[in-house]
Amino acid sequence: MRKPTPWRIPSTARAGPCNQKEKTLNHNITRRRALRGMASSAAGFVILNDALSARSYAANDKLNIALIGVGGRGKWYADVIPRQANVVAFCDVNESKATAAYREHPEVPKFHDFREMLDKLDKQIDGVIVATPDHTHAIAAVTAMKAGKHAFVEKPLCGCVHEARTMRQVAEQHKVATQMGNQGSSGAQFRRGVELIQDGVLGEVREVYIWNSGGGADKKEPPQGEQTAPPYLNWDLWLGPILQRPFHASWLGWSQWREFGTGQIGMWASHTSYLTFLALDIASLWHADVPARPRIKVRAEVSGVNRISFPRWEKVDFQIPARGELAPVTIHWVNGGGAPGWTEKLHELVGDPADWDDPNNQAKQGDKKQKWSEFAGAVLLGAKGRLHSTGHNYTIDLLPAKQFVDLDTRGPQRLTNSHGMPEPDWLRVARGDTSWTAWSNFSSTGPYMEMLLLANVATQFEDELEYDPLEGKIVNHAQADALLRRPYRAGWTL
Repeated sequence: MRKPTPWRIPSTARAGPCNQKEKTLNHNITRRRALRGMASSAAGFVILNDALSARSYAANDKLNIALIGVGGRGKWYADVIPRQANVVAFCDVNESKATAAYREHPEVPKFHDFREMLDKLDKQIDGVIVATPDHTHAIAAVTAMKAGKHAFVEKPLCGCVHEARTMRQVAEQHKVATQMGNQGSSGAQFRRGVELIQDGVLGEVREVYIWNSGGGADKKEPPQGEQTAPPYLNWDLWLGPILQRPFHASWLGWSQWREFGTGQIGMWASHTSYLTFLALDIASLWHADVPARPRIKVRAEVSGVNRISFPRWEKVDFQIPARGELAPVTIHWVNGGGAPGWTEKLHELVGDPADWDDPNNQAKQGDKKQKWSEFAGAVLLGAKGRLHSTGHNYTIDLLPAKQFVDLDTRGPQRLTNSHGMPEPDWLRVARGDTSWTAWSNFSSTGPYMEMLLLANVATQFEDELEYDPLEGKIVNHAQADALLRRPYRAGWTL
């Protein structure tokens, strides 16, 4: 079995978008592939010999991007990507949700089926952005990557552990530029937080709390009966790979159902946990070369086991083994404000908001900051202090604040900077800039989502589960191991 290529956080002696010298490990895209399609209307294209010349050349060109999902969150990409790339196709199964994007861009070809789009416009498409409901993220992205297209996928990347693993493997095999849309990793303070943890400012970190107050819908029964699908919706394509069923409008609230959604662990922990995952080098467990195989242990406590929907509240503990010189760490995921004892624990972790005053973060003071902390956040507990980050991991505080008053947390001093948002970072890598890195590439977020989505398996059992990240298996519970993948209906496969 081929050992996967590890991804490491790139560093440079001086941060900033014009001073990067490191090279991306798993986005070493050939110039021919990176520039394919961009020069289709020109007399030909030039193969340049050095990376700097290639960057200068490609920087003035725009990639041809197809958008899969242009309603809801997808409307954001329909608005911003035309400023950064050539949008050559829209694909959406719901013409009602897509109406605004279609009206504003009447010249862009429209499709219902991304497979038809990729087939018909193959040579015109360099990359895709997938912003559909969670259950079609993986199938759309994998299909595109196998066709040689770069792929940007909205969080939470996919719907199950098997999909996350497959997406990483396909991306590495086809050497395409990838990015998950968890915006925080493009933030300056996020990257500074990674630096501070890696540099030992907090001391040894053995415990982390990640939370969201939303909880689950806790639906007790699936929708009953059959309704007539509205004319603007292609129900069969909306289902995608998920098992066939009659139309019912309640299924369109897809995030409430395990078959379609990922719960708050996918909706929010995909943002909130990523700083922890990178700073504590948890991805190294997927590349460990040690006699004793690393195991991630996961145990859940829930308001009640619900295999159809998600529980009102859940507490999930991830026990992460040692990684080299890094100590074992327990990550506590708490979802739902009704989780027993959580209100008191949250106050203990973040303290009084008045204690968060940080001269580097004047924009984060007052009620707004307090509300974000109550809604979603993370705290890494170190031997010397705590790092508190709010929902998207964009902003950080070191606690107690008085202890770190002289420490600049505004931006990275050693690690690479960013354009500030994930889309331009991805496009820059896709254009062939080997000096640049998309920090949420699938070599990193694939293992990351494997770990997080174990929670959605653990909440269906009382037992502690043991996951082998090298093999992608739960080794001590056959029934739980079977839930690492979603059943696909005939005609759909990764």
